[in-house]
Amino acid sequence: MDVQLQELIDKIKKDGVAAAETSASEKIAVAEKEAAKIIADAKEEADKIIKQAKEETARMEKASEDAIAQASRNLVLSFRKSVENELSAIVNAETAKAYDAKMLEQLIPETVKEWAKQSEAADLSVLLNEKDLKAVESNLQAALKDEIAKGLTLKTDNSIGGGFRVGVNDGAAFYDYSAEAVADLFSAYLNPRVAGIMKEAAK
Repeated sequence: MDVQLQELIDKIKKDGVAAAETSASEKIAVAEKEAAKIIADAKEEADKIIKQAKEETARMEKASEDAIAQASRNLVLSFRKSVENELSAIVNAETAKAYDAKMLEQLIPETVKEWAKQSEAADLSVLLNEKDLKAVESNLQAALKDEIAKGLTLKTDNSIGGGFRVGVNDGAAFYDYSAEAVADLFSAYLNPRVAGIMKEAAK
């Protein structure tokens, strides 16, 4: 009886140890699996954070490069505009100077006589600012005696800084030979040339 009891006790111990070992192995396997998942998740999150950081860094670098490029373009455009304005001011000043009394006395009769040849040009008028008209009026009246007899009029228009305008059909249309208009023509040619020079210089 004692031997059987001992065998029973030994069997219970053996089965208990085996069960405990099995349970422990299962728990270890589960723990290892969970640990592996945690490590994998952590690595995935770390990779995601690193990727986002790289993307953000690249975005910031691109934004910085774009900002620098835009600032450079703005600087070149601003400088070009400044040069164009300076050159336009010089052209305007020099054009106004060129329209002295002697030039007006030569240009106006030639221009008016050409317009007078056109059958559709009726009721011609010449417009100058008050100062220029006073300076050249008597000479123009002599040079344009025939045209004045046919209805040509000399008028004052103080909106004209220099030069003159020719009105046709009682002012229905104007042909602008003012200093401002001529300077604008020069500037329109000059500005693309300046832009081209600036473009070449920026290379």
